[in-house]
Amino acid sequence: MIAALVFSVSLGAIAQQAPPADVPRFGVVEYPSRKPADPAAVERGATLYGVSCRFCHGADLRGGDGGGPNLLRSTVVLDDDQGERIGPVLQAGRGAMPPFTFTSEQTRDLAAYLHGFQVTSRTQPSTVSILVGDARRGQRYVAEACGACHSTERLTAFANTPSLADPKVLQQMWLMPGFAGRGIAPIPAPITRAVVIVPPAQRVEGELVRMDDFTISLKLADGSVRTFTTTGTKTAVEVLDPLAPHKALLSKYTDADIHDVTAYLVSLRSAR
Repeated sequence: MIAALVFSVSLGAIAQQAPPADVPRFGVVEYPSRKPADPAAVERGATLYGVSCRFCHGADLRGGDGGGPNLLRSTVVLDDDQGERIGPVLQAGRGAMPPFTFTSEQTRDLAAYLHGFQVTSRTQPSTVSILVGDARRGQRYVAEACGACHSTERLTAFANTPSLADPKVLQQMWLMPGFAGRGIAPIPAPITRAVVIVPPAQRVEGELVRMDDFTISLKLADGSVRTFTTTGTKTAVEVLDPLAPHKALLSKYTDADIHDVTAYLVSLRSAR
């Protein structure tokens, strides 16, 4: 009985700990389920948002004329409950956003309003549809930025993947392929390849099997595996990250680009 009580108390203490530090989130966003907030708090929060936040973050939280980021995908907003994560950001400011002197009650009201836009779960209706982009613009963007690596046939197969039926999941997966959230069948990440350069001029390229501080092993085209010693030698290694182009684009996408590409991919579902 005592052991059970201690275990219960320990779980309670863990539940009250502060959420983890804010870090970029890739892959599928886990939209939290939330109980309906007090309508009066939501209304107060809406007024506060309209006066202080709307210009930068937009009427739909996706970003406005002031250049603020999309709050629907914000890790701070997603992991917040009653303003405990949003509050410190408001008080300290961030980037071009100045600090705000909101009271604790105002912060909770604002949080209630922001959470009203969140998707309740992957299987329940969303209060906000992400299918607001232009499929034709998305097609042009893909042709220019992605066509060198991805054919229409491959993109059509990707868009028709059963586990990506939810547009939210599809969007997160094309932003960073190979990552999956809970309950989602993962799509295998592209195979990482590497080049080993052995002096004076031998160059060996293959699928990366294993690499540590001392050796690197490659699977060659004929299926054989070859291991090279790297420590204490002049052997050079160049890892070819297959996701490098995707990672490079993450900082360049506008919110419109993301929605346009998602709309285009969804349109490919009728093409199969």
